[in-house]
Amino acid sequence: MNIPNIPRDLLTSVAPAIRRHSRSTETTLLAVVLVGCAGLAIASSGDFLSGNSVRTFLQYLATPVLIGLAQMVALCVGQLNLAVGALGGFTAAVMAVLMADAHLPMVVVVVAGLLIATLIGMLTGVFIVATRINGFIVTLATMTMLLGAQYRVVGTRTVDGYSSFLKDLGSAAPLNIPLVFLTAVATAALLALFMHRGIAGRRLLAAGGNPLAARLSGISTDRQIVLAHTLSGLLIGIAAVTATASLPGVNSSVGGDWLLPSFAAPIIGGVALTGGSVAVIGTVLAAFLMRLIDTARAQFSLDPSWVNFLIGVVVLGTVVGGRVRQSRVAAPLPAAAPLPAAGGAR
Repeated sequence: MNIPNIPRDLLTSVAPAIRRHSRSTETTLLAVVLVGCAGLAIASSGDFLSGNSVRTFLQYLATPVLIGLAQMVALCVGQLNLAVGALGGFTAAVMAVLMADAHLPMVVVVVAGLLIATLIGMLTGVFIVATRINGFIVTLATMTMLLGAQYRVVGTRTVDGYSSFLKDLGSAAPLNIPLVFLTAVATAALLALFMHRGIAGRRLLAAGGNPLAARLSGISTDRQIVLAHTLSGLLIGIAAVTATASLPGVNSSVGGDWLLPSFAAPIIGGVALTGGSVAVIGTVLAAFLMRLIDTARAQFSLDPSWVNFLIGVVVLGTVVGGRVRQSRVAAPLPAAAPLPAAGGAR
């Protein structure tokens, strides 16, 4: 059998693409995730790969993916959202109380929760634009207020008497894949299409990458900041719904441990702190990696403080590595040596 010769032009065009993708953050993260899964499976004598373990792993992966995407949207315009956990916890508390105490229908409550989170995100962006106060300060104040509001809503109790149908959806797993995880994956896919194919998404990236050039092109950077915080609020609302559906009950501690993972996932996934970039696949893989670390902690009874220390070191190393790469790219080329004058000494 004759094997057709591969055209040289095809090889020269494909080879750089293969090298580029092999060095990408997503490829590195995928390799680390696969090695981590294999190592955890071997250490647990195969229990990690059992049906129940995989289902539980994916069920509690949905929320980290969504909060990572919510932070990623804020980072893409050069903003920070410190209120991710507080807003998610407050939204979950409101939904749980409305269902358990006010006996409102689940669909109405879920829609109300999404609207509340989206509205708070939009108001946060409007306040940042109107006052010109740094987003770090505004979201820090928002976080503090929402933590107080969350405690005011639920107090010291755990609300667990809400919709059984919502809890059934949280534990549903068609083909052994949790429905809440499928929701997170579908949200990530829609967000990727919005950011890379939609006009509004490309304007967000343009405003975050070069605000001056964006303004000269007729793009309002203020509107993009408001849009980014609004979209971030919507994603936090979806995360609150998945958390409420997955958890046995809602109390004042829900959302309290969301802040670090929300930053770690996009930063490790390859999102620049300076804005102008998104990495949906990288953020999802980084959330997967952190979930692996948390599973290993529970499997081997590790001290949680060491896990947080490890995640912090990885985040700091990723940021430093990104800065080093940027400095190398931006470094000026050495000046060429001057040519000897004609008739000079030989």
